Amino acid sequence: VQLVESGGGSVQVGGSLRLSCKASGVTNHDHGIGWFRQSPGKEREGVSCICMSDGITYYSDSVKGRFTISKQNAKNTIHLQMNNLIPEDTATYYCANPCGPTAQAMNVMAALYRSGFGSWGQGTQVTVSS
Repeated sequence: VQLVESGGGSVQVGGSLRLSCKASGVTNHDHGIGWFRQSPGKEREGVSCICMSDGITYYSDSVKGRFTISKQNAKNTIHLQMNNLIPEDTATYYCANPCGPTAQAMNVMAALYRSGFGSWGQGTQVTVSS
């Protein structure tokens, strides 16, 4: 599986950004594709996940109501629309497969990336300034 992110950038507080992730080589659409983020000195954390087969979504509490994840199956692409951005959203955002629709599943995936589990994109930087 190869994942290629795009759409990061710098915005001011309250601004919006849209991240995209194009996936290739995904054979099991029951496994989600999602977003994780990591800022310097912090652990990688799960942000959002969407199941490519049934569209079930997950959002972390910190982004719920502000971020929206969506998918375009025909293009094997997912998007993350990020609105009302705050400085705490500043991080490198990674697209990843698989992911799951619960905080526990996302935490496990975030912890396992060091061991090479799953597929990860190269990351895209999001910077929110006040």
